[in-house]
Amino acid sequence: MTQTQAPERQTAPAEPAPLGAWELARWAWRQLTSMRTALLLLFLLALASVPGSLIPQRRVNPVTVAEFAQQHPELARWYDRLGLFDVFGSAWFAAIYLALLVSLLGCILPRAAQHARRMWSPPPPAPRRLHRLPVSSTWATDAAAEQLVESAVARLRSRRYRVVVRRPAPGSPAPEPSGTAPTSTTEASSRTWTVSAERGYSREIGNLLFHLAIVVVLVGVAVGSLFGFRGTALVIVGNGFANTVTQYDGYQAGAFFEESQLPPFALTVRDFQARWEVAGEQAGAPRAFDATLTYTEAPGEPEREYRLRVNHPLRIGTAQIHLIGHGYAPRFTVRDGNGDVAFSGPVPFLPQDTRFTSTGVVKVPDARPTQLGFQGFFLPTAVVDQELGPVSAFPDALSPAVYLTAYQGDLGLDDGVPQSVYRLRTDGLTQFRTADGDALRLALSPGESATLPGGAGSIRFDGYERWVNLQISSNPGEPIALGGALLGLAGLLLSLVVRPRRVWVRITEDAGRTEVTIAGLDKGERLARTRSNDDMPTSDSAEGDDLAAEIETIAAGLPGRAAADDEEHQ
Repeated sequence: MTQTQAPERQTAPAEPAPLGAWELARWAWRQLTSMRTALLLLFLLALASVPGSLIPQRRVNPVTVAEFAQQHPELARWYDRLGLFDVFGSAWFAAIYLALLVSLLGCILPRAAQHARRMWSPPPPAPRRLHRLPVSSTWATDAAAEQLVESAVARLRSRRYRVVVRRPAPGSPAPEPSGTAPTSTTEASSRTWTVSAERGYSREIGNLLFHLAIVVVLVGVAVGSLFGFRGTALVIVGNGFANTVTQYDGYQAGAFFEESQLPPFALTVRDFQARWEVAGEQAGAPRAFDATLTYTEAPGEPEREYRLRVNHPLRIGTAQIHLIGHGYAPRFTVRDGNGDVAFSGPVPFLPQDTRFTSTGVVKVPDARPTQLGFQGFFLPTAVVDQELGPVSAFPDALSPAVYLTAYQGDLGLDDGVPQSVYRLRTDGLTQFRTADGDALRLALSPGESATLPGGAGSIRFDGYERWVNLQISSNPGEPIALGGALLGLAGLLLSLVVRPRRVWVRITEDAGRTEVTIAGLDKGERLARTRSNDDMPTSDSAEGDDLAAEIETIAAGLPGRAAADDEEHQ
């Protein structure tokens, strides 16, 4: 009878149990604290900083933000919702910043603990087959084992190795004297000493310091951003500046910085001197910029003088004052249609090139019967090029001139919308024209004046003054960031210079003879593991050659090595 067996039913593999809250949290923490995530967050932070450089920021220049919103209302609404007008103060930028700090700390602390345990643990035991290591050497000698051990320990410690000696177990039988045959095979015995040595722990310390330095720099930048301030002020020579918020042209303070913390100093720009190269291929290149200041650190304090130069800031309390720019401020006198002086004084013009061709505007809201506006450019050394027209041939004011166009109408200063003092809104203005219908263009040298058509008034170019642009800042995180940079440099040097290395010396006594094997290994080296005809392996790398030379130097100082070499060469 033929028996048939029913096929066995295969059971489907059980599905893995879903992750619980604790397992999910541990998985998320491991992902966050991985080095790959830290690098990704660092790249993301750099990418997130790009909009802060391309899009006008409300803290730095609110006027430019208002003009952008007026020109692009729909786009400005989306920018405002996404925090792009205040990138470095937005919640999403802070989230990336904090996530990067947590990720770096999560990478560094476990590695630091692991390295600390490794530093306190003894060097590892010798491998069983030392001759298979990239660099090794073996010889026989009649020297005593303890003498060899003491000599190896001394030579290794002199080369800054951590050394541990592993001796034979107590009670192990001593080897037979040389020339005496053992009574039985079981009576034959050998004893082995092992010297393990290791150095180069500083390399991992350097790696940890370098990663820790990134955290310190990030903390320093955060402290400076939260507890510091920075502002710029354009001051015409002869005028003063008091350290209050209203005196700044641009002002940005940290979230935890109060205006009452501003140092109560005041200063006056007494003089400014600029020097350029006057001949040769470098003609027009800047050579020196110096501003002479007088200042008081607080009301009632004595007045002091300081020569402010580029990269030589004035320090008053916690504030630093840097000279970051300079330019020209042409002086004008404008009379309105009634013959009254509606404006008189210097107007800062902003340089546009290395020859200090400077542009600017003159707004005269007090002119009657209609407001007046002028825009144009100032040329320190004016020449007329047949193709380019009026240009500046040299940055110093050797032959100054201004070229203006004139407008009348409503300047828009009463609309409630902030305006830049360096721009003229022409949508509510009418340009003056000549009798031929061409746009009126004025070219004036110092002392010259021009009359506007229709009895609207006149303008006179009285000369020029110089102005300096000062940056006043306080950054309490600067020392922290500097310390982090120095820490990173030290860590980088350690990781590049220090080479982790292990050396083992095995000493075996057997039948009155002592066999010595010494071998070494550079952690992370790549060797060509080829051997020459002698016992010492060769390497195609410089690191292998250096290791071989050190092993040979250590071995040369051990008792009996010289005699073994002589026997080998005979």
